[in-house]
Amino acid sequence: MADKDFEPESVRVIEQIRNEIIDGVRKPGSRLVERDLAEDLGVSRLPIRDALRVLVAEGLVTPRPRSWATVREFTASDVADLHEVRGALETMSFALAAQRHTREGLAQLREVLDVEIAAAAAQDFTTARRAGANFHEVVISMAGNDLLLELQTSLAPRMRWVLAQHDDLETMAHEHELLYNAIAERNVGLVKRLAEQHLDTSRGSLNDKRAREGIAGTTEDLH
Repeated sequence: MADKDFEPESVRVIEQIRNEIIDGVRKPGSRLVERDLAEDLGVSRLPIRDALRVLVAEGLVTPRPRSWATVREFTASDVADLHEVRGALETMSFALAAQRHTREGLAQLREVLDVEIAAAAAQDFTTARRAGANFHEVVISMAGNDLLLELQTSLAPRMRWVLAQHDDLETMAHEHELLYNAIAERNVGLVKRLAEQHLDTSRGSLNDKRAREGIAGTTEDLH
């Protein structure tokens, strides 16, 4: 169920609510009531229904009876599952990108990275996190594997949610720059090591955040 399958107004509403969930504007567990959302966004209920249906399919929203839903509350088990799948997909993606990247792909990756670095330095959390997620998605597109891209597309909203939990913006940007340099040099062995280190940093950052916010369980508790 792709956004392009809907009318422009529904696409706008889907993107807005999705971004508000990923960016933390709409908190986990908060209610999403059709009537209230339609009033807030100045639209009829139809695009709201479309949006909720898409966001349920993407794993960002939990459906409730009748005309409302809630923003999904990701458990430690949910996050551990995401990290396991992310680890397998991204290690492969970074390695393939190092082998197969084009000049155009590398230029696109550099552009995204520069945005992330500047935003991290300015402590612009929303821009840095979105650019960081874009970095990962550009790497997957550089891998040159259509099936991998298809899998990534289906998981993208939940992966973006995970990446949006990072608070140490400059560490993430620095690790992305190391990965960029290794990809540019086609150093596959280094890329794999850096990708594993980056996944460990990401997992630790999310666990620290969950601990600070008093959310029970960490991904380590499940392994």
